[in-house]
Amino acid sequence: MKTISSLILLGFAATYSLALSAQDFEAPRTEWDQADLQGVWNFSSNVPMQRPSRFGERQFLTEEEIADAQARRTEADANSDSALPIRGVDESYNDFWIENAGIGGNVRTSHIVYPTDGRMPELAEGAVTAQGVYGGGTTSGTRPVRLGAGGIGTDGPEDRGLSERCIIGFNAGPPFVPSLYNNNVQIVQSKDTVVLMTEMIHDARVVPLYDSAAELAELDDIVRLYTGDSRGYWDGDTLVIVTKNFNDLSPSFGSTGTSYDKVLTEKLTRVGPYTVDYEFTVDDPSTYSDIFTGIVSMTKVDGLLYEYACHEGNYGMVNILRGARVQERLEAEGLL
Repeated sequence: MKTISSLILLGFAATYSLALSAQDFEAPRTEWDQADLQGVWNFSSNVPMQRPSRFGERQFLTEEEIADAQARRTEADANSDSALPIRGVDESYNDFWIENAGIGGNVRTSHIVYPTDGRMPELAEGAVTAQGVYGGGTTSGTRPVRLGAGGIGTDGPEDRGLSERCIIGFNAGPPFVPSLYNNNVQIVQSKDTVVLMTEMIHDARVVPLYDSAAELAELDDIVRLYTGDSRGYWDGDTLVIVTKNFNDLSPSFGSTGTSYDKVLTEKLTRVGPYTVDYEFTVDDPSTYSDIFTGIVSMTKVDGLLYEYACHEGNYGMVNILRGARVQERLEAEGLL
């Protein structure tokens, strides 16, 4: 959780970066003469992943649309502050921690920029899809559960999603995808390595660097990982990361696909003193009929990234399963 001072500084940084984005910007350098991407970066956003059809192929909102959206958010905040509802035990704790305020201004019509209509491509024939539930209900899904959050039932821990089992954070990817909260990543650089450590489940992705795309080494195909195997290189001041060798136990994107055949290309470019453009391209012919590309703006945070403790796995999982057994017993006794 961020401190109030960090939030104030972050908001100021976002506003200031917008003012400078139109000017020529030269990225600061590391001692190895690489663009300096180091620091803690926030990728919160209230921009939709897919573009509403009314915008067609238009990528950016007009100034009038931005002002209208800000006015509506201000009015909604004022109304919610004046009459806070009483929350019951059946409400999600997530409601309190929501962090998707769209730092830096809601200027894009969608994160997806290709296909040009801003929409996800059609699914490939036979692509795996899944729909999870948070409560004790069940779905038609089967194990292995590749969902980031939710699950398919409560018979055992294997029925719950990857983030509930503290395996992969629901926004940690790769790629990084704005979500409800904990949208932070810390970047650490050395001459021949870059580390990207996400706040969610504190996953540290170590990316060895090569001289060019042609020289990237590849992991043996038999070695498969939840987050794949990442290798990178510098293209001018843009850090390019190519990730392959995903296993079939994580989704390709969202809750769709198995990621087994996915090749993910990420590009990080510092475009201002407080801004990094994060671009990702998913190429997964087993899941989608075409590639797709998204862009997420990341804003520098003047603060620290604290260790994330995944209590879902430590305590929540036990209580979910215990509660399900109690519910089953009560139903069998005719008390529910």
